[in-house]
Amino acid sequence: MRTVIFGLIVLCAACAWQASSAQHDDSSRFAAVDIYLDSAEPVAAWQFEFSSRNGLMKIVGVENGESAAFDGTPYYDREAVQLGTADRIIVADFSLADANLLPSGRIRITTLHLVLTGRDDPAFDLDLVTAVTHDGRAIDASISLESQTESKQ
Repeated sequence: MRTVIFGLIVLCAACAWQASSAQHDDSSRFAAVDIYLDSAEPVAAWQFEFSSRNGLMKIVGVENGESAAFDGTPYYDREAVQLGTADRIIVADFSLADANLLPSGRIRITTLHLVLTGRDDPAFDLDLVTAVTHDGRAIDASISLESQTESKQ
């Protein structure tokens, strides 16, 4: 009899846990966010900060942009990204290419790969820290992003 009562208690607890889990939204989806820098002058180095205002994302990857002058992956906290704990990131890169080989205009400088959680749309903050020419002079530049949700889990 004790075994039957214990079994019923365990069954009721499992049903209650399943019901509460079904109400909690654990949906996640992947997204890619392209970061663009726009400058009339050739850019030799840049740095920006990216974060989520509502805490609904983790950064899981960073890739290089489209300019041959910045051909490697930009600099960022690789350990935080690999551990899945990066909910904000500072990304930077520089080029030692000749001034005539540096990019200008609107260029994609990086793509961030994110895991978004919950059903709400994420709200991102993107701040350009600096952009400079080959001689280290700060330039007037703007930064923007384009976000694309890739898939749902």
